[in-house]
Amino acid sequence: MFRAILIEKDADGYHAALRSLEPARLPECDVRVRVEYSSLNYKDALAITGRGPVVRSFPMVPGIDLAGVVTESGHPDYRAGDRVVLNGWGVGESHWGGLAQQAAVRGDWLVPLPGAFTTRQAMAIGTAGYTAMLCVMALERHGVSPASGDIVVTGASGGVGGVAVSLLSRLGYRVVAVTGRPEEESYLRSLGAAEIVDRDSLSHPGRPLERARWAGAVDVAGGQILASVCAAMQYRGVVTACGLAGGMAFPATVAPFILRAVTLVGVDSVMCPRAERVEAWRRLAQDLNPTELETMTQEIALSDVIPAARDLLEGRIRGRIVVAL
Repeated sequence: MFRAILIEKDADGYHAALRSLEPARLPECDVRVRVEYSSLNYKDALAITGRGPVVRSFPMVPGIDLAGVVTESGHPDYRAGDRVVLNGWGVGESHWGGLAQQAAVRGDWLVPLPGAFTTRQAMAIGTAGYTAMLCVMALERHGVSPASGDIVVTGASGGVGGVAVSLLSRLGYRVVAVTGRPEEESYLRSLGAAEIVDRDSLSHPGRPLERARWAGAVDVAGGQILASVCAAMQYRGVVTACGLAGGMAFPATVAPFILRAVTLVGVDSVMCPRAERVEAWRRLAQDLNPTELETMTQEIALSDVIPAARDLLEGRIRGRIVVAL
């Protein structure tokens, strides 16, 4: 038997609970993993609480991340004892995920865990840190360098934002951190933020074009905040959009894109091609400061996941949450 968070939908409604399950219930896949650590992400919290239409089939084990050790493999690239990490691919949505002590997954979804990281550190990074790295790589790919100007990061107190601030600062960029929690200023400056901006200043409709302030952006919010960021970009600025914590709407005008040649780049971590995933993890091993990673991480047990999911959605948690299995 193994323990897992199980989400069910039946005549009594939608509910998540900690269960003991038989291994025979795992999906048929070519690799089995003993999960050592998972993480709790915004999408996981939506799935567990039922506040968002994340789960595609029932019953479902949530958890879009996992890191652990291969126990059985029918895939040519993996054998028992290999340390692996998995992010996305619909795991925790349409395929049983990582908030469990055991997982059965497709070998094509796995990435070998870089030797620089423990499985705990891999989940401190998780989808949030991997997504942040994809955003940094997108900025670089579109020609944004430290000499280009300031980079603004929204949702900086969260998982994606915190890792993005740390990575960009370490790479030599001047980072402006946007947060709705002014009490986190010292924490954000410890990650490398040079300036703190109150989220409220970007939360309301403004002019189609505002004063040009930023050369690049990492946005996890969407909604009005993303529109405000676009309106304040410098000429040929680049905005990477990877989240919708502030809503799916995009109440903007075409002015920034036509008059300032701003580029809006969508960043998807779920179906990202494997080669780019491997490169993102290689870059994380090279560019992320493990000490700063620890300052933005807290560890919980599997039994604490359901209440923590509610706290995460209510904005009561900063940084990353790793779940010890």
